[in-house]
Amino acid sequence: MLYVVWVRYPDGGGLTAEGRARREAVRLQAAEMLAQKVPVPEIARRLRVSQNAVYVWRRRWLAEGEAGLASKGPSGTGCRLSDAQLDRLAVMMEEGPAAHGYAEDQRWTLARVADLIATHFRIRYTLRGVSLLLHRMGFSPQMPAHRPVERDEEAVANWRREAWQQAKS
Repeated sequence: MLYVVWVRYPDGGGLTAEGRARREAVRLQAAEMLAQKVPVPEIARRLRVSQNAVYVWRRRWLAEGEAGLASKGPSGTGCRLSDAQLDRLAVMMEEGPAAHGYAEDQRWTLARVADLIATHFRIRYTLRGVSLLLHRMGFSPQMPAHRPVERDEEAVANWRREAWQQAKS
């Protein structure tokens, strides 16, 4: 069985509200240029987007006006966990697997996280759903560094500083 460790990465997952707003602003600039009858290739060049994107925007603009170019919000289905539950899940994951009964190793797997969610929040997720949820929360899968739980980092640092220096010389 392949184990991976889920670690949080700093920028979170998915497109932020600011990112969606920036993209919407570009589409609205395109609408202004379309109203001025600027050719599609020129709009694409000025906005640094593909011509295909401008053609799609033009179809939506002609059918629905500027409202057709407005952001539709985050994509995908809504999360079944509340914000408070997501925060609690992040805290539980940062506590580590041992704190939740997985003493044999220190790795979170999708199955373990799915069990954690089912146990604490009474909500069932598929493994793919857990993967998407963790990504949305800002976690990413990492191959674990295989280190024993009982490893003494200070003793290792001392050995590197003292014994290793003697061995090298």
